[in-house]
Amino acid sequence: MAPRYSKTASTDVGRAMKKRKVGTLKSGRSGRTVKSRKQAIAIGLSEARAKGKKVPKKAAKKRKTAKKTAKKRKAKKRR
Repeated sequence: MAPRYSKTASTDVGRAMKKRKVGTLKSGRSGRTVKSRKQAIAIGLSEARAKGKKVPKKAAKKRKTAKKTAKKRKAKKRR
């Protein structure tokens, strides 16, 4: 079975992690310093995607709250 991530993608993530540890990793538009480990990994992966390296697609966002509100609206209309 083939690996999901390429070695070059993992080096990008490693570089982002080192930048975070030093305190020089900045987030997107706001430019704030990144303190979260998960956010540093996400930044490294998104940079690898932008360079065209082998990285899986982002997981689709689930809309549980939208479904719940739609059900409530239907229930109110029936009354």
